[in-house]
Amino acid sequence: MAKGSESGSESDPNGWSRARGLVVKTLVLIGGAFLLKRLTKSTTRWDHAKIVARSLSGEKFSREQASRDPDNYFNFRIFTCPATEMVDGSKVLYFEQAFWRTPQKPFRQRFLMVKPCPKDLKCDVEVSSYAIRDVEDYKNFCDRPRDQRPLPEEVIGDIAEPLTTIYLNRCERGKRCLYEGSTPPGGFPNSWNGATHFTSELMVLKNNEICTWDRGYDDEGNQVWGVKEGPYEFKPAPASSFNACKRWCRLISLVDHSILSYMYKFYCQMKHL
Repeated sequence: MAKGSESGSESDPNGWSRARGLVVKTLVLIGGAFLLKRLTKSTTRWDHAKIVARSLSGEKFSREQASRDPDNYFNFRIFTCPATEMVDGSKVLYFEQAFWRTPQKPFRQRFLMVKPCPKDLKCDVEVSSYAIRDVEDYKNFCDRPRDQRPLPEEVIGDIAEPLTTIYLNRCERGKRCLYEGSTPPGGFPNSWNGATHFTSELMVLKNNEICTWDRGYDDEGNQVWGVKEGPYEFKPAPASSFNACKRWCRLISLVDHSILSYMYKFYCQMKHL
């Protein structure tokens, strides 16, 4: 009897060990299945639109490209930021472009509307540009504190006529881009410098970098404006003395017109040529 009692007590730990092992294996399988589901979860149409809107936003410069090839490229500054959101969820961004030395004087101002492509089109994201009813009210919109910007409902009312639409697709695996696309064949009407139409290409890269290429053509297909060598490459400005210097120059030009301020502005410009 004693031996039988000892035998039973010895078998219990083994049974509990097997039970614990089974529980652990079950939890591992459940956790693995959950993780696999998360990893393989398909990106929705709106997810793509959000990624593109986020990548377009921010202050970017073509400084590196202008340094490599000053004969064909300028150092432009573009600044894009969220302005409002439409009822259907479309993101509306404010966009402006200026020469880096005069950011307070943008020569191009637009609203960009970012949303998923219609289901009947073979693309992922649609980026449309719109004119602004009163561009002076929006100059340096992204530089201002939020309480000094037009209200979201005012932004919606200031969206004017449509200008262009670019249709983006996800880039194939292995390419350096995330999304790429262009205007439809034939582009959009344009009359600047003898053009009859123009085309626009956009590539969204990693690290919030983008490439843009706008070109105008006449009736015979000759390019009459826009860079010919390749797209402009815009990269976010690094957190460096370049940014600090640029902002100090901008601030001093607004509050002090002494000889010292002009000397400091000249120093900033020469330092970053």
